[in-house]
Amino acid sequence: MSYIDKTLMANEKIIYRTRPHWIIFSPAAGWAILTLAILMIGPFTKPGQWSFGTGHKFYSVLATITLVLAIINALIAYIEYISSEFGITNKRVLIKVGLIRRDSLEIMLRKIESIQVMQSIPGRILDYGMIIIAGTGGSKDRFKFIPSPLNFRKTTQEQIEQRIREIHDRD
Repeated sequence: MSYIDKTLMANEKIIYRTRPHWIIFSPAAGWAILTLAILMIGPFTKPGQWSFGTGHKFYSVLATITLVLAIINALIAYIEYISSEFGITNKRVLIKVGLIRRDSLEIMLRKIESIQVMQSIPGRILDYGMIIIAGTGGSKDRFKFIPSPLNFRKTTQEQIEQRIREIHDRD
């Protein structure tokens, strides 16, 4: 059961849920591509060049190192991916990041002053970014690698408006 599902209050419904953008896997992909490039170019080097006295070719050792780095980066990204959740309900914004060291934000919609979206050029092209949620009292919480951050902000703002309408309808 996910963190968001476990922390739902009475009569609370999930409106929007997501995980980090796939771009978090790009360092691992970069190391894997470098490994393949080394393995493809290495055999075309001159015989005897780039070899150790033990008969191991330098490119084989270098490819092994880059492969290990690719695997380590992939594991780190996978753990970040499965341990991070971003959600909007009809009452709150819920965000949890981290497996062992956990950062979480559970802020009532009525306590949100603003949601700022920051996107780099690659973020605009691939549709990911960072959101900064400013709450009453001056708190500012930053969360990176949010897919479709403008949609996240829009959905939150729509839920805030819906809560305001519900309160006014009761009065």
